[in-house]
Amino acid sequence: MIDHEVVRVFTGPRGEGGNPLGIVPDGGRVPGERARQQVAAELGFSETVFVDDASAGRVDIYTPSSRLPFAGHPLVGVAWFLRRQGREVSVLRPPAGEVPTREEDGTTWIRCRAAWATGRRTRQYGSVAEVGGLPAPPPGEGWLYAWAWEDEAAGRVRARGFPRRGDGIAEDEATGAAAVTLTAGLGRSLTVRQGAGSQILTRFHDAGTISLGGRVTPAGPRR
Repeated sequence: MIDHEVVRVFTGPRGEGGNPLGIVPDGGRVPGERARQQVAAELGFSETVFVDDASAGRVDIYTPSSRLPFAGHPLVGVAWFLRRQGREVSVLRPPAGEVPTREEDGTTWIRCRAAWATGRRTRQYGSVAEVGGLPAPPPGEGWLYAWAWEDEAAGRVRARGFPRRGDGIAEDEATGAAAVTLTAGLGRSLTVRQGAGSQILTRFHDAGTISLGGRVTPAGPRR
């Protein structure tokens, strides 16, 4: 097994929840899409990110079954990780394009184009209880982001994410790209409570961009 680190992305206010992210700091040790896909499948996280050039912010993202040009939770997580390694990176460069990043009051932020967050269907439910009562995963095919208002006036949402892609991930604890899709669709900033206790923050901007932020917690090295 390749040396890698694990962090929890989008942890709640008291450190609860958070979606585990695998980070391979030396991506050059795993050349080629086939080898990287195999590593991501073996690690089994919802996403694994390979750092190809820390100084330039060049990264490559994989689920257990596919390569992604953009994904929110890996980019927030790797931005936090690189800063803790002494890399003052201000822009990440996944295949989708340049993603500015910053930290503010313990929250790591990225800013992305809403159009990059594709392939995730959102469905509104009538109550938080309905969302909480869904099986994992619900019947059907394709990525589903199930959500309901906790407090519509305050922009607070309860959500759960179901990849339904047959790669062993029944439910995604915290899904940045889906939160971006929902924010763009509603046209407003949100505070999303997802999974067992994760918290995702979004900021709606003009010109088709969304800021996505959250807390990150180290989970320790894995080998």
